[in-house]
Amino acid sequence: MTIRATTSSVPVSAGLFAAAAIAWLVVVAQAGGMESAPGTMGLGAAAFLGLWTMMMAAMMLPALAPVGVLYAGDGEGRVARTSGLVAGYLIVWAAFGVLALTLSIAAKDLADRNESAATWIGAAVLVGTGVYQLSTLKERCLVACRSPLQLLMRTGAYRGPSRHVRAGIYHGAYCVACCWSLMVALIALGIMDLRWMVAFAVVITLEKLWRYGRVVALAAGIGLIALGLAVPSHPGIVPGLHNSPMSMDSM
Repeated sequence: MTIRATTSSVPVSAGLFAAAAIAWLVVVAQAGGMESAPGTMGLGAAAFLGLWTMMMAAMMLPALAPVGVLYAGDGEGRVARTSGLVAGYLIVWAAFGVLALTLSIAAKDLADRNESAATWIGAAVLVGTGVYQLSTLKERCLVACRSPLQLLMRTGAYRGPSRHVRAGIYHGAYCVACCWSLMVALIALGIMDLRWMVAFAVVITLEKLWRYGRVVALAAGIGLIALGLAVPSHPGIVPGLHNSPMSMDSM
């Protein structure tokens, strides 16, 4: 899907990319000095959820641009429509952050109690994510997530002051269904690892915006399966489920 550079689309696209850029700056400032290890990296629940939401803004907003442009439309009210859409979208990802927080805490507990089991679970998570990338369910969710017209048809009947936020929640739910497994994999690979954040952000953006996005999704799936199969012999691949000597020394 491409975004045509019309007078009305440029400010909306630029605003979303600018918001993503700001979010990246915040994430880099907060997570740049952290080393990957099981758990919440020393963050409390509120701080974790705040940083998680900022991560989602950084990684997801560029891929939201085509939907945002069409939903914003022309004329007055574009700012309100776009802001409401983004707010609802991030509310869904913030809610998913509660699950991410729970999984991170559980991963820390498992890594401390049974390192061998944690390593095998890390392998299973990566393989499972890769399999989901190859699945028809992923494809159906991806098609829906890439379709601004579907969003307009489904949410056109929404009324009231919260209608734009509700539209964002509706679209965000499809995006979570499309990308949830990648976020679970990110927990295993190192939730605050900027390299994996960037890699997954590129995959998500390409699979939603590029005409060959499905090929990107399939390639990412195959790569994750291969990575998962290597975990039992190289547990350091999943620092989110493996206590490295350095992280053990800091305990």
